[in-house]
Amino acid sequence: MKTVGLIVNPIAGMGGRVGLKGTDGAETVERARTLGATPESSRRAAHALRVLTSPPASIRFVTPPGEMGENAIAACGMESDLLAMKVGDRTTADDTRAAAELMQEMEVDLILFAGGDGTARDVVSQVEGRVVCLGIPTGVKMHSAVFAVNPHRAGELAAHYLSEDAGRTRAAEVMDIDEEALRKGHVAAQLFGYMTIPFRRGHVQGLKSGSTDDERFTQQAIARELVERMDDDVTYVVGPGTTTAEIMRALGLDFSLVGVDLVRGGQLLGRDLGETELLRMLENQEGGIIVTPVGGQGYLFGRGNQQISTKVIRAVGKTGIIIVATPQKLNALRGDPLRVDSGDAETDAWLAGYYRVVSGCRSSSIYRVSA
Repeated sequence: MKTVGLIVNPIAGMGGRVGLKGTDGAETVERARTLGATPESSRRAAHALRVLTSPPASIRFVTPPGEMGENAIAACGMESDLLAMKVGDRTTADDTRAAAELMQEMEVDLILFAGGDGTARDVVSQVEGRVVCLGIPTGVKMHSAVFAVNPHRAGELAAHYLSEDAGRTRAAEVMDIDEEALRKGHVAAQLFGYMTIPFRRGHVQGLKSGSTDDERFTQQAIARELVERMDDDVTYVVGPGTTTAEIMRALGLDFSLVGVDLVRGGQLLGRDLGETELLRMLENQEGGIIVTPVGGQGYLFGRGNQQISTKVIRAVGKTGIIIVATPQKLNALRGDPLRVDSGDAETDAWLAGYYRVVSGCRSSSIYRVSA
């Protein structure tokens, strides 16, 4: 029988849809709740667990009590052994670190953790190199290379690793950025360690990478192309990124580098908006979404732009999605598809297919998008 430890950060990702760029710090969590944010981690963790145990497998689960793991396992109709630790009404990073340390002492076969980069930092601080771990992506940023591409693939990869012909592992970077600086438009990533993870091509996301200075001219060419194509009667949701930032510069508009803006007729309708504001301002309007994939990972939706939620995407429709990316960014994917992880499997399946990607002035390519 294999032993799997499950750690769920119940507040991970809550700040995404309401435009807070993360949920580090008690004040940010309370603000997210005030803005109507709801927890998603437990549901996404349960999705991964159902895949892991279908067909039923001989697995013993150990987990902290309540919303840090017990509830997700119970939602799948399974039982778990609870760690000897107390969890308060408001979980903290100390709880995550304590759970990871106990699991390391128990010599579990695998630690599954549901959260974002902050959760990965807490886990690796206790188990670096000593326990195989895998992240179920539920956070906002997720720059690290320790996460499965989505909860479904997390379950598949965990099952493969725990099988008799266990797959290979590799060391993957745990990265995080200063959320307060990010909210001010400054991106400063830092390496916090290496985590040993199961590896199988197509199941684990890559390390997020930024654009290079060499790409600036190509981004400006893309911006010129987009500005010419934009319809004054369409309300455009403009996602975060350096490529989309060049579009806003070409329009002569203020913008939020790491937020989501709204534009119509060459005018800025709103800056750094959340899901609720986007839906309200798109109501009864023809809409479009201009988005660029995350460098090194290829995500269009579900990484750092959760404000562009399933409801926003559905309101605009597939035909309103405009993808922009430099050839360098596409080539860095090494043939892997662009990805979506919106949090809704039905929407992800609906979004899958082939799209035209604007990659320069009068230049485009056809690229596959996969869930």
